[in-house]
Amino acid sequence: MAQIVLTRIDNRLIHGQIVTEWCSYVQADVVLVANDAVAGDSLRQSLMKMAAPASILTRYYTLAQTIQALKTSTSDQRVMLLCETPQDVYTLVKGGLPIHTVNVGNMHMAKGKHRIATTVAIDENDQAVFRKLKECGVEFEIRRTPQCAIEKSDALG
Repeated sequence: MAQIVLTRIDNRLIHGQIVTEWCSYVQADVVLVANDAVAGDSLRQSLMKMAAPASILTRYYTLAQTIQALKTSTSDQRVMLLCETPQDVYTLVKGGLPIHTVNVGNMHMAKGKHRIATTVAIDENDQAVFRKLKECGVEFEIRRTPQCAIEKSDALG
């Protein structure tokens, strides 16, 4: 089975920090974007493919495809799993994927959200989902890059 080496919430998904810092830090072979909307959006996929080096495979799957692919994989690939929202991660956990730690990298500020860390803003729904993930045994770290200190927030459960 493929090994999930990092699960990250980052609403930018694939971008410079991911490919230049996180991929080498966790030694990922594959960056898998798990999000229903992105899986059907060839424009967003094309933009993200431009940011990724040729040495890294990129995949864009729906949440259901992600669960199926990772549960049935016979490869020994090291997968970095990127999700846009905590709701995406919760769906993957409830679908049986072995996700024990989630790196929360970036969640943009928007109407109805409040900042809980330098690059993370959440609303009540996000906070409720983080609590559900915590009840499933998932731990969280807020960290932009591997070199950054981990930020603390009681808001994540």
